[in-house]
Amino acid sequence: MTESNHVVLWNRCLAIIRDNVPETTYNTWFAPIVPLKYEDNALYIQVPSQFFYEMLEDKFVDLMRKTLYKVIGEGTNLMYNVMVDKSSVPNQTVNLEASKRSTAVGNKSIFGGNKVPGFLQAPVAPELDPHLNPNYNFENFIEGYSNKLSRTVAVAVAKEPGGTAFNPLFLYGASGVGKTHLANAIGTKIKELYPEKRVLYVSAHLFQVQYTDSVRNNTTNDFINFYQTIDVLIIDDIQEFAGVTKTQNNFFHIFNHLHQNGKQLILTSDRAPVLLQGIEERLLTRFKWGMVAELEKPTVELRKDILRNKIHRDGLQFPAEVIDYIAENVNESVRDLEGIVIAIMARSTIFNKDIDLDLAQHIVHGVVNKETKAVGIDDILNAVCQHFSLEVSAVHTKSRKREVVQARQVAMYLAQKKTGFSTSKIGKFIGNRDHATVIHACKTIKNQLEVDKAFKQEVQEIENSLGKKG
Repeated sequence: MTESNHVVLWNRCLAIIRDNVPETTYNTWFAPIVPLKYEDNALYIQVPSQFFYEMLEDKFVDLMRKTLYKVIGEGTNLMYNVMVDKSSVPNQTVNLEASKRSTAVGNKSIFGGNKVPGFLQAPVAPELDPHLNPNYNFENFIEGYSNKLSRTVAVAVAKEPGGTAFNPLFLYGASGVGKTHLANAIGTKIKELYPEKRVLYVSAHLFQVQYTDSVRNNTTNDFINFYQTIDVLIIDDIQEFAGVTKTQNNFFHIFNHLHQNGKQLILTSDRAPVLLQGIEERLLTRFKWGMVAELEKPTVELRKDILRNKIHRDGLQFPAEVIDYIAENVNESVRDLEGIVIAIMARSTIFNKDIDLDLAQHIVHGVVNKETKAVGIDDILNAVCQHFSLEVSAVHTKSRKREVVQARQVAMYLAQKKTGFSTSKIGKFIGNRDHATVIHACKTIKNQLEVDKAFKQEVQEIENSLGKKG
C-alpha cells in the first residue's frame, strides 16, 4: 500500500462509524482523530489524550474493531498514539487488540516484593521505585493566589532538595486542594534533575502497615535502615499517625537521621501542625523546623483555569458559559472539578446530548448538594451571637469579657471547620485578629469540647442551626 493509503482507509472507516453513531458523538470522539500510517497490517491513529483513548476503548472498541475488519480485513490491528504532556510521560502507542492496557500498574510493594524484609536485607541499596505519579507534575499544577506560596516553595525544594531552609516542607490544606499533586510534582522534578537520588513517595497508612509487618517479622531494624537510605522522603496524610505511638517513635528516628544528613522531607496533612491531635510534641516541633505552607481552596478564577487546562489536556471543547457555571458552583476540591468534566463527557456521549449549560446544570446538581447553602462567616457569627445573646459587633471589639472571648473563639473554631478559609482570612473577618489567635482559639475550643459535655452540646446546637440554613 502507498503512504497516503492510511488516510483513505481511515476515511472509509469514518464513513461506516458515522452511520452508526449520533452526530454529536461522532464530532466529539471521532472527528479529532488523526490517521498516521498503515504498515505491517496495523493502522496507526493519533488521539488527543489518555482520557480520549480510555473513552474510545470503553465505549466504542467493538464498533471500531468490526469497522476495521470490514474495511481492511480480519486480524487488522488498530494502534493508538496517545498524545500526552511532554512534562509527564512519553507518547505511548497502545494496541487495540491487547487484552490489558500496557500502561496499567499493579499494586506492587515499594520494596519490589510482597514483604518488606526480603528487600531490606539486601546489603547494597538496590534500584528503588519512587512510587510517584508522573501525571502529577508542576506543568499541570495550575497556580493561583490560593496556592502561589506553596508552589513557589515546592519548586525551590525540587531544584535543591535538602539544600534550602524548607526542610521539612509541611504542606497542609483541606481534601482535594492539591497537596498530593504538589508533593508528587516535587518528587517527579527531583528525579528529572537528579536521577541518582533515592526518592520515595509513601502514604502514612502504608508506612504504618510496613512498620507493623516489620514488628511481626522481627525486622524492625531492617525497616529503619531502609528508610534511612532515602534521599527524598515524601509522606502523605501524616495526620494518620495520630495515636499510633510506636509508629511515631520509629518515624522520629528516621526523621532525625534524614534531616541531620541533609536529606529532604516532604509531609502533607489535612491540617496545620498546631491542630494535629494525637501526635507527639517532639514530632510536631520538628514538623515546624522548616516551612509550613497552606494550600487554600481554589478561588473561582483558579477553578476556571484548572477546568480549561483539564479540558485542553483531554482534547475536549466546552463552551465558556459551561466552564463558568462549573467553576462558580463546584468549589470543594479540584477532584470534584475533574469528576464533573468526566461525568459531562460520559453523559454527552451515552445520551447523544450537546455539551451545553443545561447538561452542566444537570450534572452539577447531581454532585453538589444544592439544598444546603454554603455556610459563610457571617452565618456563623450570627448563629454564635444569637446563641450567646450578644451583638455581632461585640465579637469584633477588643473586649476580654469571658462571654465575648468564648463567642469569638467558637466562631473561629466553626469557621475553620465549616468554611475551609485560611486561619489568616478567618482572623481578618472575625475581630481582625492574626492567624496565631485563630489557631489558639481552635485549640482552646477543641480541648474544651473533649472535657465539657454541656459545652459540647451547646456547640453542636449552633452547628445544627447552621445546617438548617439555605
